[in-house]
Amino acid sequence: MLMTMIKEDKEKYTDILEDSITYLENHNFENIKADLEGYETPKSFTKAGSNISITPDVVATKEGRTYYFDISLKSEKPKLLKSKWLFLNTLSNLKSRRFKLITTRGHIQFSKEMLQDINLGDKKLIRI
Repeated sequence: MLMTMIKEDKEKYTDILEDSITYLENHNFENIKADLEGYETPKSFTKAGSNISITPDVVATKEGRTYYFDISLKSEKPKLLKSKWLFLNTLSNLKSRRFKLITTRGHIQFSKEMLQDINLGDKKLIRI
């Protein structure tokens, strides 16, 4: 039962990831990297002094600028998700890049509340 549940979550996530990539392609993003068959896997970043590795869901470029995208879905581990977003936001600021969140119906309010909790309430969500 548990294995099926995890597999179903992964399949649901894959659909949203595919839809996100289609959205980005339709909005002139290039060099798209994602953890999906047919795409190069994005580079992971290891948090200094720990064994925690953070990988953006999608990395793409547009007009010479690099963007990190994370897909925001309701999570059983919101604390980890908040840490990931704060890290990606800080990293993007340090490297003159952009950090965006992609979400879908049913997850918008969760995403907004999470952003408020970590003082990133000014981030606009990409809704697909």
